[in-house]
Amino acid sequence: MRGGDVRDLTLLNSCENTIHTNEKCCFTAGSGPASAAVAAVLVTMATMTSFSRGKIILKEYETVGAEASNVPGSHSGCDDSWHAWFDEFKRRFTVSFVKLTADEAEFDLIGIDAPIANAFRRILIAEVPSMAIEKVHIHNNTTILQDEVLAHRLGLIPLKANPLMFEYKGASEDAGKPEDTLQFELKVKCKVDPSAPGDATNPSEKYVNSNVYSGSIKFCPYATQEGIYTDDQVGPVHQDILIAKLRPGHELDLKLHAVKGIGRDHAKFSPVATAFYRLLPEVTLTRTVCGEPAERLQSCFSPGVIKLEMDQSSGEKVARVGDARYDNCSRNVYRHDDLKDAVVLSKVKDHFIFSIESVGAQRPEVLFAEAAKVLLRKCEVFINALDEASNKAKE
Repeated sequence: MRGGDVRDLTLLNSCENTIHTNEKCCFTAGSGPASAAVAAVLVTMATMTSFSRGKIILKEYETVGAEASNVPGSHSGCDDSWHAWFDEFKRRFTVSFVKLTADEAEFDLIGIDAPIANAFRRILIAEVPSMAIEKVHIHNNTTILQDEVLAHRLGLIPLKANPLMFEYKGASEDAGKPEDTLQFELKVKCKVDPSAPGDATNPSEKYVNSNVYSGSIKFCPYATQEGIYTDDQVGPVHQDILIAKLRPGHELDLKLHAVKGIGRDHAKFSPVATAFYRLLPEVTLTRTVCGEPAERLQSCFSPGVIKLEMDQSSGEKVARVGDARYDNCSRNVYRHDDLKDAVVLSKVKDHFIFSIESVGAQRPEVLFAEAAKVLLRKCEVFINALDEASNKAKE
């Protein structure tokens, strides 16, 4: 090994901590033939170290930087003390709603790590309460549906009732109370429609009540619930959910009891149809792409990610990054050898695009607020347990 190479390797080792702290290096090595290469490697490593903390790079055959974390202590040589990390969290954490309707919400969670975003997702699915039919008292069922199948179908019908207005029913309690139970009834009998045409073949024309829908479920309030709740306030969210198909002679006579519960106990209590998140995609063009290659580049991404603009000087279409938010990160661009080096695909590690679809009982922003309250209570329980353990250790 030549002397210049030895000096360069010494420089590489001595600058390791400088790279981790993202500070500038002063290269004082001799004029060895590898000096320029080492300098380039150091600059690249320093850049990638800083970049990897906030980005995931999507290469052709691998993903780079996904394992790194911003949790204090995960990067040597950096100011990752708890106070510095927490101050940075408070400065950067943001919740920004992009889309909000009565049933759906899409918003950005910025400045948090994946465990926190995943905690919100799991809590929304399994620990935010809702009301659902729990007990089905079957007085008569002459349909082709077995009793247990019928009860299961009824339990999955979402109700409008606000769970915050009710208490949890005790495990040892059999009969419900106005504070924890809603009563419904379902009485339907199918018979031949005497006014139907003689040549009718459609069951909905030949028979009365050939299909039983959720709109047939009627609210039967307790005495103390009258005037407080109505069918429109606590009944099924949708009136057209098919429960069963009947034919003449078939009859249903049911009493239904709805109680408060959470999705961890049964999926019917989950207040969301779905709750999920994904990282914010980023698309960066490293060079100008124009003409026919620009059109191919545009076809490699989801609509709107790459837009084409007319260059007045050359008269050709030039590719520009539009809205990378809805890119599906398919990496189709890597199928074109002449475009591989034109794009850098990445994802922002601490920018989560969160989507919530409510079943209809509560608005999605209310569900997210309730999930935050559940997470806060969990933190309080954990902190109290730590305090108790610390006090016992001091005794």
